[in-house]
Amino acid sequence: MQSVLDQCDWPDLAEKYDRALREAVCFVLQRFDVSGIVVSGTIVRGNPDLTSDLDIYAVHRGKFRQRIQKFFNGVPAEIFVNPPQAIRRYFDGEQKEGRPCTAHMLVTGFVVLARDPVVDELQAQARELLAHPPESTPLELDIARYMVACTYEDAMDVVERDPVTAQMLLSRAVTDMLDFCFKKASRFLPRRKELLQALAEIDPETAGMATEFFTATDLDARLCLAERLADRTIGVRGFFEWETTPEIVEEVE
Repeated sequence: MQSVLDQCDWPDLAEKYDRALREAVCFVLQRFDVSGIVVSGTIVRGNPDLTSDLDIYAVHRGKFRQRIQKFFNGVPAEIFVNPPQAIRRYFDGEQKEGRPCTAHMLVTGFVVLARDPVVDELQAQARELLAHPPESTPLELDIARYMVACTYEDAMDVVERDPVTAQMLLSRAVTDMLDFCFKKASRFLPRRKELLQALAEIDPETAGMATEFFTATDLDARLCLAERLADRTIGVRGFFEWETTPEIVEEVE
């Protein structure tokens, strides 16, 4: 294992995180036959929060995938172990969902170890994907609007008899409205803890309104703000008419 460790490059991290990363890499090398290791996340980017973890992507030569969550030197680490074919499937699925988590980790991460050209190939594919956010079709946008509108309508249905449930549903509906803004703008969906900040960059007024909603303590104020957000983002407040294109259903023999 020492010969492989000698091939590793290390990001410039604080002593606590540096030791944790080195312990984590040793753990990975003891357990798996890897083609490469990439570490990403806010710790590597230099702006960690109190509970930030190390995101470690191990490209390995086996035919299985595995996820491991483990502490190293007191630092939590999420270890994603995948063969290249599984990573490419993640690329495809996450691209369609608008949340390219895997591609983002590989592009923004630091390459600790690359023993095979496949690591560069995966990073190149990830960069290409991030350069082309998915564009939703009109039907996909209608479906998304309808799902959000239904949640909002459910909140309105119970607000008199169950205001606590109404507030829970309202919070979910408003969060989904903000997600819709990114879908409509053909942008990737940001991480939840970056949602308001990312929205402020493309629609400051909606972001400000959403901030008012989440900080409001009065139910009437939240209802008013949620209504305004619904009008501004999805353009509806409940059930609306739409239909899909007929699809042929194949016979099952």
